[in-house]
Amino acid sequence: MSKIEVNQISSQCGSTLTVGQSGDTVTLAAGATQSGFGRTGTVDWDTTAKTASFTAVSGNGYFVNTTSGAITVTLPASPSAGDIVSIADYTNTFQTNAVTVNRNSEPIGGVASDAILSTEGQSVTFIYVDATEGWKNVQDSTSNVTGNLFMTALGGTITTCGNCKIHTFTGPGTFCVSKVACCAADNQVSYLVVAGGGGGGSGTGGNTGGGGGAGGFREDKSPTTPYTVSPLEGAGTINVTATGFPITVGGGGAGSPGTISRGSSGSTSTFSTITAAVGAGGGAGSPSGPGDGVGLSGGSGGGGGGGATLPSNSGGSGNTPPVSPPQGNPGGGARPNTPPASDAASGGGGGAGGAGSPSPDGGAGGAGGAHINTSISGTDTEYAGGAGGGSWGNPCGTRGTPGGAGAGLSAQAATPRAGTSATSNQGSGGGGASCGNAAGAGGSGIVIIRYKFK
Repeated sequence: MSKIEVNQISSQCGSTLTVGQSGDTVTLAAGATQSGFGRTGTVDWDTTAKTASFTAVSGNGYFVNTTSGAITVTLPASPSAGDIVSIADYTNTFQTNAVTVNRNSEPIGGVASDAILSTEGQSVTFIYVDATEGWKNVQDSTSNVTGNLFMTALGGTITTCGNCKIHTFTGPGTFCVSKVACCAADNQVSYLVVAGGGGGGSGTGGNTGGGGGAGGFREDKSPTTPYTVSPLEGAGTINVTATGFPITVGGGGAGSPGTISRGSSGSTSTFSTITAAVGAGGGAGSPSGPGDGVGLSGGSGGGGGGGATLPSNSGGSGNTPPVSPPQGNPGGGARPNTPPASDAASGGGGGAGGAGSPSPDGGAGGAGGAHINTSISGTDTEYAGGAGGGSWGNPCGTRGTPGGAGAGLSAQAATPRAGTSATSNQGSGGGGASCGNAAGAGGSGIVIIRYKFK
């Protein structure tokens, strides 16, 4: 390698001096400096963060760490036109502990006053222009671009509550996780899975149908997503990965059309490893007692149908199949008819918050089991109530009440004795009916997923 030692290189003729050839790299030796070339409008960044007040040097950019307190950055004294200084928020704490930019006797943007940097993630660049305008800010970024620390997902209807995203599925879909969170704890999601509620049963003459049971209720809360949970929280932890999770939302069961028949059970709802069992159909108003008059079993059991003859019909079992905490409760049984025929009414369907009531004396249907509340959606909402059983009256249409729909309602005074259908996407049961009237349909279920996104 050749070595040339000179103090000055001058052009032989003209005013252009070329160093190197096309494609060459001209490098200053380590520790060497250059002068006379002027600046190109950029700074050389000092990557050692500043944690105390200091005086800036032209041509430098500084990362300023205000975690422990406010800091003052003094601009260079006696600046020349073209001098440049940059300042950046190192830990995104300017909004808590601000930086004071000391003007050092020169204006800042034409104003003889110090500047304050108090925006989270802020970075600025000052160039000295002249004595009139002084230091002009030519770049001010008030948004801080960082890597995505939290989960990213699509699917359902997406809403925001505080630092949480909420995905609500009222029908089938897919919860698609495209990126998991950097912190493993933030990949645990909160969820609510409620199955479709059961339809109410019906009967003719002196026979009354049982109220439909509520769909199974399953809920679990991640520690990173604050909200008010139900008493049944704790169905099991789900930690998601970057993949698609199919969602099934169960439909509500049909109510009896007004014949001596049971109501239909609802359908299951699912998310990942969690299944909420069907809301069970209410028993038929059976003149012969056992058989179709017994309430079906499921997440919550259907109420037993009332008969005009002596045997009673039991309500269906709840929490079937069994899980912990229990996803529902049993339906109430029908009281056996004893002369005078005034108490042949049916039982109420079970709810997530309690068992359905058996039919009381006097011909009124048993009350549905209580609903349960959670605010996972961002709003305190009732889910999974059992329906009231059908009421008895003789002759039909002159006394008695129909079954109420869901949310733990007892029978409501009205004629004729048709059952009321439950509200969609709450998983409650449909009301029982009597005297050949149609029973209410169960309400469809719902799946809600909640997680921290910032």
